[in-house]
Amino acid sequence: MKKILAHLFEYKTFTQEEAYKILTNITTGKYDSHQIAAFMSIYGMRSIRVEELSGFRQAMYDLCNKVELPGYDLIDLCGTGGDGKNTFNISTLASFIVAGAGYQVAKHGNVGVSSGCGSSNVMEYLGYKFTTNVSELRRQLDETNICFLHAPLFHPAMKTVAPIRRALGVKTFFNMLGPLTNPASPKYQAVGVFSLELARLYNYLYQSTDKQYSIIHALDGYDEISLTGDFKIIDNQGEKYYKVEDLELKPIQAASLAGGDTVEEAAKIFHTIIHGEGNDIQNKVVSTNAAFAIKTIHPEKSFSDCYAKAQDSLMGLKALSSFQKLIKN
Repeated sequence: MKKILAHLFEYKTFTQEEAYKILTNITTGKYDSHQIAAFMSIYGMRSIRVEELSGFRQAMYDLCNKVELPGYDLIDLCGTGGDGKNTFNISTLASFIVAGAGYQVAKHGNVGVSSGCGSSNVMEYLGYKFTTNVSELRRQLDETNICFLHAPLFHPAMKTVAPIRRALGVKTFFNMLGPLTNPASPKYQAVGVFSLELARLYNYLYQSTDKQYSIIHALDGYDEISLTGDFKIIDNQGEKYYKVEDLELKPIQAASLAGGDTVEEAAKIFHTIIHGEGNDIQNKVVSTNAAFAIKTIHPEKSFSDCYAKAQDSLMGLKALSSFQKLIKN
């Protein structure tokens, strides 16, 4: 590790193979916690290169417990986190809206590390029982169109770094890896990232796969479509710039997206919105994110058509039905 840290101090980069070895050694306990914390902190002060991200991602994926779910056209709606915005759980709500609209979702989620409350925190609080049982996950997909993949159960190697990430409490390069390492390897991916630089790195990596994808970044720093300002989406067809007004919507204030300071508060907001009782702004934000996920699956459809489908799922309580069935399973 001393050589690796010296390498970073000299502003040198790593090859894909070196990055692969570093992450493998980190997650298999070859370094102590102090060394890992030092690496994560120093590495966070520089820009990641595509070769490094590719090596880290491949190591994470090789170490994970993969989930074989043939016969399902899966989509994951997942964000990197790390944007420091502490919004309510937009991508999780959008996932249930997409499921309610009739699409099959394999939601990859985790507890909050650099944010107050992650998707796993909310799902567990509301009664969902995490599982790695493939038969159970298939049954959930059959009955509700959605299953939830709690990252720590599928990435056991992360046990080494989880307490260190919690202690640091800031985004690290591990934030970048979550959306890239869904153990079910879904065909479709709608992913939010905290920087435009990372969006373009993701695009480079996804171009070498057979995924149909949308990479989302709000230009004021959100890892989702916040409707607080302009945003970019990079997909298989290229890079697109959107103003909120292009969607025939109006920009909103950031305070409208507050997610609460505790898991209990976050869960209350989630519960209100999924029951179709959210305010107009909350409903528009989650429906917009769900609409672009649907558009990821059907790029030929217009945003307005996808938005109408999302709104029908939310306000017609189809998303709620998927959620309630999943919780009861």
